[in-house]
Amino acid sequence: MSLEFKKRFFISGTLTTLTGLHIGGNSTEMSIGGADQIVIRDPLTNYPYIPGSSLRGKMRSLLERTTGEMTIKLEGGKSFTHVRDLDAAMASGAAKLASASPSTDPQQLATRLFGVPIDKQGAVSANEIVPQRLVVRDAKLLNPEQLEKARNTDMPMTEVKTEVAIDRITSKANPRQIERVPAGARFGFELILNLYESDDEKAYMNALFGCMELLQDDYLGGHGSRGYGKVRFSVTSITEKQADDYRNSQAARPSLVDIPEALKQTSSADL
Repeated sequence: MSLEFKKRFFISGTLTTLTGLHIGGNSTEMSIGGADQIVIRDPLTNYPYIPGSSLRGKMRSLLERTTGEMTIKLEGGKSFTHVRDLDAAMASGAAKLASASPSTDPQQLATRLFGVPIDKQGAVSANEIVPQRLVVRDAKLLNPEQLEKARNTDMPMTEVKTEVAIDRITSKANPRQIERVPAGARFGFELILNLYESDDEKAYMNALFGCMELLQDDYLGGHGSRGYGKVRFSVTSITEKQADDYRNSQAARPSLVDIPEALKQTSSADL
């Protein structure tokens, strides 16, 4: 595989929350009377934001679940790189699952797109480590004024949702308060796809679009099984720069890549 840099795509647009979104922040900053679980905020502006690591990690895990590509270890040390091999091993009745972690096989799509996790690189030989191709920027809040002026937010730009867990023996109620970015918040996202000389552009771009569509049909952040974290991408721009553009200080140019219908900009009535 040639690792000579060929080009870079810049995919940007808006990510809109369709239900409340909770991506946890530092609970040591929790104030008296505040929520039990707070959201992460920009330390300079105090605006909620979506860390690129959260967005990237979720897309990777969804891709790996869809393709079956992951690093699977059984008790006793035996390991696999695809879930179909685990199924065969577990069917014997003797195998016990020890762990399942991100893919590190350089031949698999998830590894080639997202790279080998930093904590797993020590277990991969030097000639098998592949460079990650996808970079995900932190997504900043685009409509803070709208959220600040909202009449019914509980904390700056967010809501506090109270949930109650019931003890099955005593029936005692255990309330908890979770801070959420409300539905209708808009964040600006930017994804950067690096491609090398022998890369199939269409295959990698389709894989990235597939990850975004998977996320739209799943959830982002915590408590997704209870309705949190439904989001919608609207891709508004795809530009590209080739290696020569960097050598000649040229700006990015519009790309001819088609945006899938599922990721195109929609009106507010569709949200």
